[in-house]
Amino acid sequence: MPGTKASTAAEARDQDRRKTILRAAVEVFARKGYHGCRIADVAREAGVAYGLVYHYFRNKEELLQLVFEAGWGGFMSRIRDAAETNAPLEQKIRRIAQVAFEAYRIDPRGVRVLVLEFARSPSTGEANRRTAFAEVLGVITRMFERARARGELRAGLEPALCAAMLFGSVEMSLTGFVMGLLDARESGLLAHAQEQLTSLFLDGARSPEDTRWKKERSAPRLKTVKRS
Repeated sequence: MPGTKASTAAEARDQDRRKTILRAAVEVFARKGYHGCRIADVAREAGVAYGLVYHYFRNKEELLQLVFEAGWGGFMSRIRDAAETNAPLEQKIRRIAQVAFEAYRIDPRGVRVLVLEFARSPSTGEANRRTAFAEVLGVITRMFERARARGELRAGLEPALCAAMLFGSVEMSLTGFVMGLLDARESGLLAHAQEQLTSLFLDGARSPEDTRWKKERSAPRLKTVKRS
């Protein structure tokens, strides 16, 4: 039916415009910060009329919330995939670190918005942050609980604390790059940061009685970070 085809085309156009505006919001939030940008900045970045942004989104806060939901949803899906396999704990921890650092490597501006504008901005609401962090910590805690039951975790370690420390280490490592304290453009530094974080955590978490742990290869010497 002609009407159906026209409706489908309009829906596809609307979806494309929403995606374009959301991507523009990521760019502007990353460049200017949530409080430093205006809807007009987002419209200019997206190449659309100012009023069109309000046609699809209520306000700037909704834009930030939807940017978070899109980015966090993909991140959580990959974390679940890593944590809920039957692989040894060592492989799971390595994969979680890889997921986080790959996210920054692929979309540094998106990660910057998640770390600085959502995780630390009062405008996003404590309830939203609490729900998001409880979700990821719950998934990782259950991973460590299963590892403890299998004898992979060092005796005396609390799974919930292990989860908080692993996620905190990942977040703060990425924050170093986001804030410019570490330079991702320096050859090999991002990959080395991922490996160093993983090795440091595994050295403290693994059970010495678990023969499945493989001997760690010595990591390359960390280069001096260039500071402006």
